[in-house]
Amino acid sequence: MGYMYDRRRVLQLSGVALAGSVAGCSGSGSEGSEPSAGNGEETLVEMTDDLKFEPREVTISVGDTVVWETTGAVAHSATAYEADIPDGAAYFASGGFETEAAAREAYPDGGSVAAGETYSHTFETAGEFPYFCIPHETGMVGTVIVEG
Repeated sequence: MGYMYDRRRVLQLSGVALAGSVAGCSGSGSEGSEPSAGNGEETLVEMTDDLKFEPREVTISVGDTVVWETTGAVAHSATAYEADIPDGAAYFASGGFETEAAAREAYPDGGSVAAGETYSHTFETAGEFPYFCIPHETGMVGTVIVEG
């Protein structure tokens, strides 16, 4: 467990470096929107070989980014439950799909986040965003809570 804590702490302290490395991966699709209320902070969610999102639930502010990283050898996805995201919110799925159906259909050839890779999404709408891993949906689910 010390390794995970140290790693998270390093990522928190090196947010500027991490922001540069994942900036092109953002799935927000929010060009031309109002400036974000958050501080543009990033929160790491690890996707593990235990078939879990760690942590399972995160709370962030509008304008903040969640970065999902596959920390083991098993590939995963981070895919929103389209029907359950707040009205007006941008849909998100690793692979950049615009719908849940498209993400499910394309997996694993598209949307798979391999070992050591990341996917990120910036949340511009307040609310709860339930999501899952396509091949491990029976137990690998999580929630992003975005506060306004």
